[in-house]
Amino acid sequence: MYILDPHSEAIMEEYREQRPMFLEAEKKITTQLRESLAEAGIVVASVESRVKAEKSLAGKLEIKGAKYKSLADITDILGLRVITFYLDDVDVVASVVERLFDVDWENTVDKRRLHALDSFGYQSLHYICRVPDMPFRFEIQMRTLLQHAWSNMNHDTGYKSGVEIPREYIRNMSRLAGMLELADEQFSRIRSELTDYRRRMQALVASGNLDEVQLDGDTFRSYLDLDPFHPLNRRIAAINQAEIQEVPLMPYLAAFKDIGCQTLGDVQRIIKDYSEGAYQIACYQMGLTDLDIMASSVGPQNLCIAFILKNGGGRTGLRRLFDHLLGTSEANDMMAEMMVEQSASFPFMNQKN
Repeated sequence: MYILDPHSEAIMEEYREQRPMFLEAEKKITTQLRESLAEAGIVVASVESRVKAEKSLAGKLEIKGAKYKSLADITDILGLRVITFYLDDVDVVASVVERLFDVDWENTVDKRRLHALDSFGYQSLHYICRVPDMPFRFEIQMRTLLQHAWSNMNHDTGYKSGVEIPREYIRNMSRLAGMLELADEQFSRIRSELTDYRRRMQALVASGNLDEVQLDGDTFRSYLDLDPFHPLNRRIAAINQAEIQEVPLMPYLAAFKDIGCQTLGDVQRIIKDYSEGAYQIACYQMGLTDLDIMASSVGPQNLCIAFILKNGGGRTGLRRLFDHLLGTSEANDMMAEMMVEQSASFPFMNQKN
């Protein structure tokens, strides 16, 4: 039970009357914010919202009800919280909020700037906003996942309990806050460095300097954008006048790495040196069928098969290849054995490198 003076009771009555409006505004504003973040391509951990409960408001008014002339002076009846994965994204989210709502800059608080240089603690960006069709303001908090974790821990172990905390515990909490702050900064730094790395690799791929490009998921994806296997696939498709059906080729990253490719230059050399062998294998395969549709994976698969056969990988090497591409199965062993038996009839096997 709370003991409120008449002024605070009047504010509480106003709150009860306006609560349906706040609940409706919560749905509308939360939807607007989520849609705007999605349109901007911003991925966040969560968007939360709440309308302050009557009990919570009564407790606030009991302590400092005289501060407020009316319900309109209380800016957090409706509150939203956007939790980001990265520190840099807090300001990106803030820019979306600024475009979407009218920001009350006089009452907006950036708690990230309030700490002394030698202190750590709760950090968050709080905007007080309004929309034209709503007379009341509302609050949007923006913070990272780690800042959110710190806020919850500090709230549960600190002032919420109403008990004075011994200095040794305050010191330990401050140390933890510093670690979380450093982790936040490092996660953002790593993401930024990875983005720069991807851009450099994409530029090298586009320029054709493939020997300088390490073979990994990002670089192989950029390489596939150049459609490097298309000439071979087109030649193979001509055997039966087949239509080429595009299928995902990322599974061949593991296959090329398994046969020793370390750079995109290595993959490019396999295309150059083993396309004829891959074509001969396809002639044998296509000669056994009249299918008029072939997958775009035929080219890279036969390149790997030709490389393995020519370099003595034999049944074991082929089994590993099929396991990579098809999943582990006893049938892969049979396919590998059959391919080794057929290899004696492929002309490229009798040619010197």
